[in-house]
Amino acid sequence: MEKSGPQIGGKIRRLRRQKHVSQADLASALGISASYLNLLEHNRRNITVPLLFKLAGHFGIEPGELVESDEGQLVGDLMELFGDDIFADTDLTNHEIRDLAFSNPSASRAILRLFDKFQETRSSGAAGNSNDLPEPSTTGYHMATEAISDFIQENANHFPTLEASAERVRHDVDHASDSFEMGLKAYLANVFGLDCKMASLPAGIAQKLDEATNKLYISDILSPESALFSMAHRAALLTAEHEIEAIVDQSNLPEGDAPILAKNVLASYFAAALVMPYTPFLAACRDYRYDVERLSRRFNASFEQVCHRMTTLQRQGAQGIPLHLVRTDIAGNISKRFSLSGIHIPRHSGACPRWNIYSAFLQPEKINIQISQMPDSETYFCIAKSIAKGGYRHNAPRRHLSIGLGCHISHAKEMIYSEGVDLKNLSQVVPIGVGCRICPRLECGQRAHPPADHRFQIDSATKPENLYAKMT
Repeated sequence: MEKSGPQIGGKIRRLRRQKHVSQADLASALGISASYLNLLEHNRRNITVPLLFKLAGHFGIEPGELVESDEGQLVGDLMELFGDDIFADTDLTNHEIRDLAFSNPSASRAILRLFDKFQETRSSGAAGNSNDLPEPSTTGYHMATEAISDFIQENANHFPTLEASAERVRHDVDHASDSFEMGLKAYLANVFGLDCKMASLPAGIAQKLDEATNKLYISDILSPESALFSMAHRAALLTAEHEIEAIVDQSNLPEGDAPILAKNVLASYFAAALVMPYTPFLAACRDYRYDVERLSRRFNASFEQVCHRMTTLQRQGAQGIPLHLVRTDIAGNISKRFSLSGIHIPRHSGACPRWNIYSAFLQPEKINIQISQMPDSETYFCIAKSIAKGGYRHNAPRRHLSIGLGCHISHAKEMIYSEGVDLKNLSQVVPIGVGCRICPRLECGQRAHPPADHRFQIDSATKPENLYAKMT
């Protein structure tokens, strides 16, 4: 019996290179010829089930991890890239783009970085007023932010060394007090001599460290969950500095802002692992069937913090549901994106207006449920909730955001939100896309742009409701 899948060859090659093993040595260990292994790595041969188990055992991973595609987001990013107006005259097909992603993922990521740099240049106007460059499709583009999104995606948003460090600290915190908040304060005081106090800080400042007096001031207008998380973030910078530095040093992040921002992101990862320890949090997710609000109450964390923590549950042998997470503001700017479910989240543009992450703004604080289907016919179970963030004081400015969380439809029954939903009822499925430029759904009345590879003619005798939805 053979197991097919275009992603397997590239993954075998990457694992072999990460272990610094030659083709000849790996082939010998597997009992096959080096030439046959070479064909496997280039997806010119299907892999047999016995060989699949041998490979998984050799690399110390589950067989399912080996065949599981991790190039879906890469394919989507490339399709979005080649959907830009600058490539309007090229004849690239979706099949060719998929071949590029699966056979040469490293080269594909290099192309993405090159295009990111181009986006940054034309968005900032650094290229001058040349008429040779098309107008930027986005504003305020920041290359470091995209690089960190890629970095999180490549690591499946799971960092074992930070999990281990957070567990050690949590053990000490729990022994200091029955209350996690009091225990964390006691830990910071006993280990680092740090005195934590609530204080009135300037607008926009969550915490301030006074090194002269060794006092940590936490803004008194933060929500209780944010205040607790802020203390945990400081604990991360103090206790996991070496682990964070090692992860950043081993990454391929570009120079400039990215390493500094990555350290902050990793400190937040540690903070979440400290507030919501892996084993009890995973157990609660399973017991409560991923009920975000109930988990928020159990762990004294916000809705967004819980959703984010859910996406990190990728420990070998103790994994949660493969989820995707997206955060957008009311203007459609995506500020967080991560996908293990397989759904593609746009890299350079806003998401599809049909997606419930946007309709959630129309029903504040209510969890919106949607069965979403992408153009490739893959179907996903998605929840979304709009939230308001801002200081706890009169006339404090508020930021309105929407948090989207979801999984492949095959995992939907594991989530409490699927109760009462007929997952097999096709009439409930909402067709969505990635972005108008690369979406093939010509009949969509919510199109903002025509597909990049499509040309249309206007019939003077009729006027469609949406110009781009009626194309020939």
